[in-house]
Amino acid sequence: MLKRTKYLDDIRPFFDVDLIKVITGIRRSGKSTLLLQIIKELKTKKEIDNNHIIYINFEDVEYSFIKDYLILNKYIKDKIKDNKKYYLFFDEIQNVKSWEKTINSFKATLNTSIFITGSNSDLLSGELATLLSGRYVSFKIYPFTFKEVCELKKVKKEDYDNIFKDYITWGGMPQRFIFEEEKQIRIYLTDIYNSIIMKDIINRFKITDIDLFNRILEYIMTTPSQTFSAENLVKYFNNNDNRNVAKDTIYNYLEYMCRGNLINKVDRYDIRGKRILNGKYKYYLTDLGLGQILNTSKKEQIGAYLENIVYNELIYRGYDVKIGTLENGEIDFICLKDGNKIYIQVAYILTDDKVIEREFNVYNTISDNYPKYVLTMDKFNFSQNGIIHKNIIDWLLEK
Repeated sequence: MLKRTKYLDDIRPFFDVDLIKVITGIRRSGKSTLLLQIIKELKTKKEIDNNHIIYINFEDVEYSFIKDYLILNKYIKDKIKDNKKYYLFFDEIQNVKSWEKTINSFKATLNTSIFITGSNSDLLSGELATLLSGRYVSFKIYPFTFKEVCELKKVKKEDYDNIFKDYITWGGMPQRFIFEEEKQIRIYLTDIYNSIIMKDIINRFKITDIDLFNRILEYIMTTPSQTFSAENLVKYFNNNDNRNVAKDTIYNYLEYMCRGNLINKVDRYDIRGKRILNGKYKYYLTDLGLGQILNTSKKEQIGAYLENIVYNELIYRGYDVKIGTLENGEIDFICLKDGNKIYIQVAYILTDDKVIEREFNVYNTISDNYPKYVLTMDKFNFSQNGIIHKNIIDWLLEK
């Protein structure tokens, strides 16, 4: 079991803080494992005894009787025997009706430290965010980064390229590394994909036109890192299916996919005008392996996959990421963190002078002194004019 050090470091300062610790992320990204790692730390480093740690996984049939907040309230209070602090862990708590009422009650009336997880962003949306306002701190968990995969598999330097090729194809969902054969991996990822679609999206948002939803989803999942145009999809359905589809419907379905943590929407930012361009987005997959199970006939898009991996890594590292637009082109990522900024261009390989010029010269109209990077699969260092070139694998393995 790989220790998710980065997430533990982020959450550890809040172990005893009087805030609800909310851990979200796509299904099977390792939230339950992270809770168990937190529990282990509490036992070994803080010497908390078992009686003061209560863990419930609401996808375990043993707890299927806890259907609403009143039953949960009674179950927990029956287990609290003294005034010492209790550490409460609720895994996939969205399965309990009106759970937030009991969680707020525990926080207000009991000596507890509360940790909860959920697989969709509704956990903190709308009215619920208001109910928990000022009472929680949230952490989003992602599948394994490439560096974590190398740690898990104890990869030697000479094997990095092969492992990275596998990572591009099948992603970083933690439990897929149990399997060695492609057929097994595909079956496992298909099961996760279907669970997300049915439980976290179609059933939750009561989608009735499932065929339309699936076709839009397939388009997004098999064309990652592309500028999205609802207008083009409307024309496609009209011309090929003689079917009128409203843009609002398309955008609603895309929002549901985001709220199921299947994809992430990234705004486009006009660098010169210093403003967000409404209606202009890119979508990135939370895990490339989930896109691969749909991509049985289309050719590989290595450049797009690399861009997707770099985006996920930037989010993992804590950056706020936007797509940069210029009069003469586009900068793949503008990344902000702790008041600092970096720019990143991503390409497959710098095959000739024309490609080198395209990737480096896009920075010519940016006059600030923030670091500017070009990331590719090339082994040779093409850094020039203050612009830093790095091999993508080397960059992903940095501390």
